[in-house]
Amino acid sequence: MHQRKKHRIGVIGLGMRLGMLLRAARAEGWDFDLAGYSDPDPVGLPLLAEQGIDAGRPYPDIQALLADGAYDLVMIGSPNHLHLQHLKETLEGHSGLVFIEKPIVRTEEESFEAARLIRQHGKDRVLVGLVARSAPIVRTAMERLDANVIGDIISIDATEHLPPAHGAYLARNWRRRAEWGGSYMLDKVCHDFDILGRMVGARPVRVASFGGRRIFNAEAVGQSRDEGPAILRRLSGWNAAPDISGADMDVTDHQVAIVEYANGVRLSFHSNTSAAAPERRWNLVGRAGTLTIDLVQNTLVITPLEARGTVEQLRWRGPPGDSHGGADQAMARDLVAALDGERAFPVSVTDSLVAGLTVMAIDRALDEERIVDCASLWTRLDAAEAGEAT
Repeated sequence: MHQRKKHRIGVIGLGMRLGMLLRAARAEGWDFDLAGYSDPDPVGLPLLAEQGIDAGRPYPDIQALLADGAYDLVMIGSPNHLHLQHLKETLEGHSGLVFIEKPIVRTEEESFEAARLIRQHGKDRVLVGLVARSAPIVRTAMERLDANVIGDIISIDATEHLPPAHGAYLARNWRRRAEWGGSYMLDKVCHDFDILGRMVGARPVRVASFGGRRIFNAEAVGQSRDEGPAILRRLSGWNAAPDISGADMDVTDHQVAIVEYANGVRLSFHSNTSAAAPERRWNLVGRAGTLTIDLVQNTLVITPLEARGTVEQLRWRGPPGDSHGGADQAMARDLVAALDGERAFPVSVTDSLVAGLTVMAIDRALDEERIVDCASLWTRLDAAEAGEAT
C-alpha cells in the first residue's frame, strides 16, 4: 500500500469486525497508529494481539477518547443499537473522518435522524463499512454492467446461504435480538441490497417478504451446527448466549423477499442461516445476456444471449482464511485513499441509508404480512438529507 502519512486512529467498539478489518489493514501495509479504544468488553483485542498490533490505551468512555484527539480517523464498531448515539458524539467531538460499520442504524426513524445529523456535520466526513463494495469481483461486475454487457437488467435472482457455523455464531451473538442488531437481514444482507440497488440504478417501489425461525431452537443444541472455523467457535461477542437454542432470539434464521424497483427490475432474494451448501450468488438477467456473480467461489461469468457470443469467466483468489474475497484488504486501501484525499470512498452515506431502508421495508412487510409501498421512505429520506421538514 502506498503510504504518505501515519494516521492516528481512535476506536469506539473494538469488536470482532473492526478487529478483523484492522488486521487486514496492517497485513496490507497500512502503518497506522492505533491510539486507543473505548469498549467495556473489547472482544476484538485477541485478533489484534495475534498479529502483534498494539491496541493502544483503553479509555473509560467515548468522551475521554475524543478528548485525547486529534485523530485522523475515528472508527465506530459498536453494536448497531449504539451507532446513532456514538455517531452523534463522534461528529460533535471530532473534526476528522468517521468510519462506521454497517448498518448505520437499525430503524426507519433512526435513518432519518442520521440523515439530518450527517447533513449538519458534512456527508463527506462519514465513511460506511459496506465492505462488499470494495471487493475486486464487485468492482469488476459494476464495470461490466456500466459498459452495458448484458443490456437492460430485467430480473435478478439472489441468495445468501450461510454455512452452519456462521449461522450458529449469529444465534449466539448480540445480532440474535432486534433491539441490538435490528434484524438478521438488516445486519447481514444490507451489503447485498446496497450493491444490487447500485447495479439496478433505481430505488425499490414495493416489497414483500416471508420468513421466520425454524433452525436455531431447542432441537439445534444437540446437532453439529456449532462446528466450524475456530474464530466462530471461540468468540461470540458482547452479550453472547450460552448456546444455539435461540431461547431469547427474536430475529429470523431464514427469510425470502421480493422487490420491484422504480425502473421495472424485479428481484427475488432467498436467505438461510444454516445451509449444507453455502452460497452467496447474484444472477442478473438482462436483454443481451446474463451476469452471474458467485461470492463463495469468487467467480464472475457473463453469458451472452447470442448463441455464438463468447462467454467471459473470471476468478479471484483472496488471502488464505479470508471470508470476504480480499474485500477487507481492498477497503483498507480505500480508507487510506480517502484519508489522503486521493479518491472518494466507494459507497456514499445516501447509498447506505437507501440499502438499510430497503431492508427495513422488507422486514416491515414480513411483520405486517402485506406488500409495503416504499414511496414515503424516499420522500422522508430526501427531505431529511436536504434539511427540510417532513
